[in-house]
Amino acid sequence: MTLRFIAIDPETETGDSPTIWLDEEKREFVIQGWRADQVLRDQVTATPAPNHAPGIPDHEDVVRLPLRMADALRKALDAADELG
Repeated sequence: MTLRFIAIDPETETGDSPTIWLDEEKREFVIQGWRADQVLRDQVTATPAPNHAPGIPDHEDVVRLPLRMADALRKALDAADELG
Protein backbone atom coordinates (compact mmCIF):
# COMPACT_ATOMS: atom_id res chain seq x y z
CA MET A 1 0.00 0.00 0.00
CA THR A 2 1.36 3.39 -0.98
CA LEU A 3 -0.25 6.06 1.15
CA ARG A 4 0.21 9.72 0.33
CA PHE A 5 -0.45 12.00 3.30
CA ILE A 6 -2.84 14.78 2.31
CA ALA A 7 -3.70 16.69 5.48
CA ILE A 8 -4.51 16.55 9.17
CA ASP A 9 -7.14 18.60 11.00
CA PRO A 10 -5.62 22.11 11.03
CA GLU A 11 -6.65 22.60 14.65
CA THR A 12 -4.93 19.47 15.92
CA GLU A 13 -2.87 19.88 19.06
CA THR A 14 -2.02 16.26 19.78
CA GLY A 15 -1.47 14.79 16.32
CA ASP A 16 -4.24 12.20 16.71
CA SER A 17 -6.91 14.11 14.85
CA PRO A 18 -8.88 13.47 11.66
CA THR A 19 -6.50 12.84 8.78
CA ILE A 20 -6.80 12.19 5.04
CA TRP A 21 -4.52 10.06 2.87
CA LEU A 22 -4.67 8.85 -0.71
CA ASP A 23 -3.88 5.18 -1.38
CA GLU A 24 -2.25 5.48 -4.78
CA GLU A 25 -2.04 1.73 -5.36
CA LYS A 26 -5.66 0.89 -4.53
CA ARG A 27 -6.86 4.29 -5.80
CA GLU A 28 -8.87 4.99 -2.66
CA PHE A 29 -9.23 7.76 -0.12
CA VAL A 30 -8.26 6.75 3.41
CA ILE A 31 -9.95 8.86 6.05
CA GLN A 32 -9.42 8.82 9.80
CA GLY A 33 -12.21 10.65 11.57
CA TRP A 34 -14.27 10.68 14.70
CA ARG A 35 -16.32 7.51 15.11
CA ALA A 36 -20.03 8.16 14.70
CA ASP A 37 -22.18 7.65 17.75
CA GLN A 38 -25.30 5.50 17.63
CA VAL A 39 -27.56 8.51 17.09
CA LEU A 40 -25.73 9.44 13.88
CA ARG A 41 -25.56 5.81 12.75
CA ASP A 42 -29.34 5.59 13.21
CA GLN A 43 -29.83 8.82 11.23
CA VAL A 44 -27.67 7.50 8.39
CA THR A 45 -29.64 4.27 8.37
CA ALA A 46 -32.97 6.13 8.34
CA THR A 47 -32.03 8.63 5.62
CA PRO A 48 -32.88 7.29 2.16
CA ALA A 49 -30.19 7.43 -0.49
CA PRO A 50 -30.56 6.42 -4.15
CA ASN A 51 -29.36 2.88 -4.90
CA HIS A 52 -28.36 2.35 -1.26
CA ALA A 53 -29.48 -0.61 0.80
CA PRO A 54 -30.77 0.24 4.27
CA GLY A 55 -28.35 -0.01 7.16
CA ILE A 56 -24.58 0.08 7.46
CA PRO A 57 -22.88 -3.17 6.42
CA ASP A 58 -20.56 -4.82 8.93
CA HIS A 59 -17.57 -4.09 6.68
CA GLU A 60 -18.30 -0.33 6.57
CA ASP A 61 -18.57 2.45 9.13
CA VAL A 62 -19.47 6.12 9.41
CA VAL A 63 -16.89 8.71 10.43
CA ARG A 64 -17.16 12.44 10.96
CA LEU A 65 -14.83 15.17 9.71
CA PRO A 66 -15.02 18.83 10.76
CA LEU A 67 -16.00 21.34 8.08
CA ARG A 68 -12.64 23.03 8.59
CA MET A 69 -11.17 20.06 6.67
CA ALA A 70 -12.97 21.02 3.43
CA ASP A 71 -9.69 22.28 1.95
CA ALA A 72 -8.07 18.94 2.84
CA LEU A 73 -10.83 17.09 0.99
CA ARG A 74 -10.23 19.34 -2.03
CA LYS A 75 -6.52 18.54 -1.87
CA ALA A 76 -7.35 14.82 -1.77
CA LEU A 77 -9.61 15.20 -4.80
CA ASP A 78 -6.89 17.11 -6.68
CA ALA A 79 -4.38 14.39 -5.82
CA ALA A 80 -6.81 11.75 -7.09
CA ASP A 81 -7.18 13.69 -10.35
CA GLU A 82 -3.39 13.54 -10.77
CA LEU A 83 -3.62 9.73 -10.77
CA GLY A 84 -5.96 9.93 -13.73
